[in-house]
Amino acid sequence: MVIERRRSISSQVSSALSERIRTQEYASGSRLPSESELASEFGVSRATVRSALSRLASEGLVIRRQGDGTYVNAHIDHIPTRMGGMWNFIRLIENIGRVPSIHLLDKQVRPASPVEAKALDLEAGTSVLSMARRFCADGVPVILAQSAVPLELLRVPAEECNGELPLGDFVSLYYKQDINHLITYAIFDIQAEMPEAEIRRRLEFDSTEPLLRLEQTFYDKANQPVFYSLSHLRDRLVRLRLVQAWE
Repeated sequence: MVIERRRSISSQVSSALSERIRTQEYASGSRLPSESELASEFGVSRATVRSALSRLASEGLVIRRQGDGTYVNAHIDHIPTRMGGMWNFIRLIENIGRVPSIHLLDKQVRPASPVEAKALDLEAGTSVLSMARRFCADGVPVILAQSAVPLELLRVPAEECNGELPLGDFVSLYYKQDINHLITYAIFDIQAEMPEAEIRRRLEFDSTEPLLRLEQTFYDKANQPVFYSLSHLRDRLVRLRLVQAWE
């Protein structure tokens, strides 16, 4: 593994270990290599490995047993979503065994709506890049996301931005090269909602049943909002089952 200096080393190690758990290289219930073995493999200190494992434990991915080692949570196969992974719709779809795809329905530069301006801490009327995107599972529409990006954060013209990229790739490619602009956390507001006709049309959803409404604001390391999204999920198809670790 090549360590990237623009991200904290412990974050990169935890991401690599998380990926191994997701792909079942480390099976549920199995014991992870020791801190010394992981430190040697990644070329980092044991303190860095310990920090990475603590992050995985806080996400409920692993269980740390005093004097015995670190184990993959035996229930992880039954938990398709972690609190920290709810923003990653591609991973969410993959975790239910479906092939994900993103389809850009609309992209434009426009004034931020009052809700977007408040969420992104912008002056009224500030321009944002607006994207309407549909996420599909095996070709079936399951998530409709309406997103807003402050234009001032982009290092390329809005028309050059590929709206069919996953969020992490979008931020990495198009945001200004400032480490603070990397997404650090997100705040979610979740509720059931009767969808409007346009939302049902775009999701090819002809039922009158409610959808799951997910409002998300993403923040950088400087605690500044950098991305806003309002999504509607067909939760009968994309199941959200969460794990929360307690200290």
